[in-house]
Amino acid sequence: MAKVLTKKKIAKIESVKELGNIPKHIAIIMDGNGRWARKRGLPRVAGHQQGIVTVREIVETCTTLGVQYLTLYTFSTENWKRPKFEVSTLMRLIVKSLRDETDELNANNIRLTTIGNIDILPQLVKDELNDAFERTKNNKRMVLNLALSYSGRWEITEAIKKIAHDVKNGLDADQITEETISSYLTTANMPDPDLLIRSGGELRISNFLLWQIAYSEIFVTEILWPDFNYNTLLDAVTDYQNRERRFGLVSEQLHKNLNQEKNEAKLSKQMV
Repeated sequence: MAKVLTKKKIAKIESVKELGNIPKHIAIIMDGNGRWARKRGLPRVAGHQQGIVTVREIVETCTTLGVQYLTLYTFSTENWKRPKFEVSTLMRLIVKSLRDETDELNANNIRLTTIGNIDILPQLVKDELNDAFERTKNNKRMVLNLALSYSGRWEITEAIKKIAHDVKNGLDADQITEETISSYLTTANMPDPDLLIRSGGELRISNFLLWQIAYSEIFVTEILWPDFNYNTLLDAVTDYQNRERRFGLVSEQLHKNLNQEKNEAKLSKQMV
C-alpha cells in the first residue's frame, strides 16, 4: 500500500476532517468491477485488479480522515456461484494483495480483521490471512475489516444458532436484547457503520451487514468501483456531515438533547 495521495489531496482531505463529524465506521459495497472492464473490452479480472488500486487510495484516505473502522465487502457468499475461473482468480488476487500490502498496513498502524465464513476459503488464503492478522494485531490507527465469504443472512443465522445453544445451556431467553444479539455477531467488537457507501449505482444492500446498518446513513454513487477515488469518498463524507441522524427521534428532540449536553458540559467545566 505505497503512498498514493499527493500533498494537494491530503490538504483537501484535512479540510474535510477539520469540519468534524467524521464517521467512525464506514462500510463500502465495492460494486462495478465487471462493468468497468466490459466497457473497456477487457476481461473481468482487469476490473478486479483496478479495484485493488482503488482500495489502496481509499484506505489511505480513511486513515488520513481519522476513520476508525473501514469494512469492505470483498467477497460475498453469493460470489461462490460465479464461474470457477473468476472465483479462483479472485482468490489469487486476495493472496497477492495480502502479500503485497501487509507490510504497509503494519507500517501505517492499520489492523487487519475479517468477517465471514472463513473456514471455507482455500487454505492458502486462510494462511495468508492468519499471517496478516498476527502481524497487524497490535495496530491502533484504524481497523481494516474485510468481509470475505460473507452474507448478512449467514451471519444472523450463525448468531441464532449460538444463542439457541446458550439458551439450552441456561441463558434466560427473556433476557435476550438487541445488545445480546449484537454481541453474537461477527462485528461484536466494532461499532455499527455510521455510513454505508455503494459504488456502481445499484439501489440495494446485497445481503450486507443487515443487522448493523439499521441506522446507517446510505450514500450511493453511479461511479464504478475502479473509478472511485478519494474525491468520491470525500463527497460521501461531506454528505454525511450535512445530515441529521435522528435514530427515530424528531429534530426538536435532537436539538434539545444536544443543548442539554452542551449545558452539562459547560457546567462541568465551571465546577472544575
